[in-house]
Amino acid sequence: MPDTQKQIVTVGVTGASGAILAQKTLALLEEDARVARVHLVVTEAGQRLFTEELGITSGDLKQLPSRILGHPVGKLEVLPNKDVGASIASGSCAVDSMVVIPCSMGTLGAIANGISDDLVARAADVMLKEGRKLVLCVRDTPFNRVHLENMLRAQQAGAVIMPAVPAFYHQAKTIDDLVTQYVCRVLAQIGLPQEKMYRWTGHSASKEAKA
Repeated sequence: MPDTQKQIVTVGVTGASGAILAQKTLALLEEDARVARVHLVVTEAGQRLFTEELGITSGDLKQLPSRILGHPVGKLEVLPNKDVGASIASGSCAVDSMVVIPCSMGTLGAIANGISDDLVARAADVMLKEGRKLVLCVRDTPFNRVHLENMLRAQQAGAVIMPAVPAFYHQAKTIDDLVTQYVCRVLAQIGLPQEKMYRWTGHSASKEAKA
């Protein structure tokens, strides 16, 4: 597939719990032949999240993608979150879609209210103003009214609100099964359906398969 037909994706990672979701997303994008490049932006709280939940220590920011995946990467490019002048901060930059995973309530609030004071929020703002796909994997519970109103505001502006809620109908056996199914659903939202995703076929078909 020519690179001109491949997707360029931005992945934002914030400090909400769920580093394993970001890790799986990056792993699947890295190995997906339909993806040409991934711009990775991690907030300061997001870097702390990788340390606390996955034991990935801080260091040279450029080496973060390879530390997250545990091997050299070819498509992942990390951009400093403070660099609001980075390429993805402009609508003229060719980015097809963006996923913020996990998305904190603070980042949600910034996006919903157009407060582009860091690169994650600005890149998301670009997706909305250019009419491109933006998926916000919000992660908190319970939601208060401010959270809910910000979700509605962002959704009305064009974002997909996709809370980090696991599915159980595929009879998951491991945490990785739960994580993979959720991330596959997220990637399907940006036009990258995964073969690993379980697809429900109905009760009758399910019962026949077990018979």
